[in-house]
Amino acid sequence: MKFFAKSLAIAGLTLSAAVAVPATAQVQGNVATVDTARVVIGTTAFQTAYQQISTTYQSQIDTRRARNQERQTLLQQLDTNNDNQLDEAEQAAAANATQTTRIQAIDQEIQTLTAQIDGARVYAVEQILMQYSASLQEVVQAQSIQMIVSPDAIIYAPPQADISQQVTTALNAKVPSVTIVPAQGWQPNRNSVAVFQQIQQVLLQAQAIQQAQAAQQQQQQPAAQAPEGR
Repeated sequence: MKFFAKSLAIAGLTLSAAVAVPATAQVQGNVATVDTARVVIGTTAFQTAYQQISTTYQSQIDTRRARNQERQTLLQQLDTNNDNQLDEAEQAAAANATQTTRIQAIDQEIQTLTAQIDGARVYAVEQILMQYSASLQEVVQAQSIQMIVSPDAIIYAPPQADISQQVTTALNAKVPSVTIVPAQGWQPNRNSVAVFQQIQQVLLQAQAIQQAQAAQQQQQQPAAQAPEGR
């Protein structure tokens, strides 16, 4: 899926830029920060799994995209005054409309498809997280770290205080790959779901950055290509 491939690439660049010091740099003051979502995104197992999911679940991804487009078309049909929202009168008229029945069916189908796709993603994340604590402990012992603080809880920290990249390196050694097809009867645990949601936010932010950069480039191109006045 192009979106996730590009988002992963941007997220990877963001991670690299944020950890600009060598992996062997020692944390000053024995206090460190670590971003779990960025750690997982940076692993080879995660990036490979997401690419495999985009291929293995291509049918579900394409169907979901098509259903979303169909849903939008149906909503536009109910929006009789074309103001991109349904007022009370339009909602009342839509109550018995055939479009509404179809939209409800589409919503259920989209929910099922999303559960299949995201289930595979959470399953991959959960397998990586199984070795997260051991990897974190390895870095903590190697650098004699006495305290780890969430990045959201600090106002300032020197770049070398961020050990996310080092933990990613340790995870790569422990979890070189994961499977993407959930085991029979598997149910995700709360921690895996929470980290997955954080990862999705990072990828969405990466997509927003990508879109902003693309828009900026498009604005610059006409100016660069404009002919010089005579």
